[in-house]
Amino acid sequence: MKIILFGAAGLLGSAISRAASGDHEIIAFTHADLDICDSAAIDDAIRSNAPHAVINCAAYTAVDAAETDLEMAHSTNAEAPGKISEICAQSGCTFVHISTDYVFGGTAERPYPANASADPINAYGRTKRDGEVAALAHGNPLIVRSSWLYGAEHGNFLTRMLELMREQDELKVVDDQFGVPTHANSLANAILILIGETAQGIHHFTDSGKTSWFGFASAIETKARKMGLIGGCKITPIATRDYPTAAARPLYSVLDCSPTWAITGTPKAWETELDSALKIWETKQ
Repeated sequence: MKIILFGAAGLLGSAISRAASGDHEIIAFTHADLDICDSAAIDDAIRSNAPHAVINCAAYTAVDAAETDLEMAHSTNAEAPGKISEICAQSGCTFVHISTDYVFGGTAERPYPANASADPINAYGRTKRDGEVAALAHGNPLIVRSSWLYGAEHGNFLTRMLELMREQDELKVVDDQFGVPTHANSLANAILILIGETAQGIHHFTDSGKTSWFGFASAIETKARKMGLIGGCKITPIATRDYPTAAARPLYSVLDCSPTWAITGTPKAWETELDSALKIWETKQ
């Protein structure tokens, strides 16, 4: 299968490239290669390569900065996916767009199903939701929402925590926001399965289980210390109100993934995937 991949240098894009290696022909574009806001370049890339599928991993992901950098966030997260979807529909290839749990406001008390009403509470979430709507206006795209994505490469919660744990004796981490840490490698494999099964519409995929940011950080500290990666760091729970940020965060963004898992298979627990990511991170030190 020939797949065009936008945002190939990012955390998920890199994971998809690795997962697809050997089984698929990947035509990878980094931001330096191609700006997804450049409609003419997108059109040329898709029409000249005639792929089976186009995966868009490129996004404006600076959640706090999006509150003031609205034009760039909207161009990247909302306008570009709509244009890519339109070109894919005209070219007869599948468009796969990656979205986020932040399209929800966090007021639910049980996992959000894919058809739940979106009610984002920050600019990033609103632009991502606008991107979903724009993509769905053309053909039959596949939209995959995930949450709390991390991995052993690039800047993400796992790598930042490990760096801070090596530098500091104590970290304070929010304990009243709940979601599901998801290893980029898990999501990459799931996306390839969904494409192979010609899935359409909105799908949710995360690793299994749930926790808070404090629970995630505590697990990182415990596992990393036992592996000898850090010397030890005290993790102290705090409330969201004690850690003010420019953008509001949903207090609960666990996704109901059961329909997707029926296609991809139930993933491992997030704690188990964390073990895998830490082992990969260890080899890079």
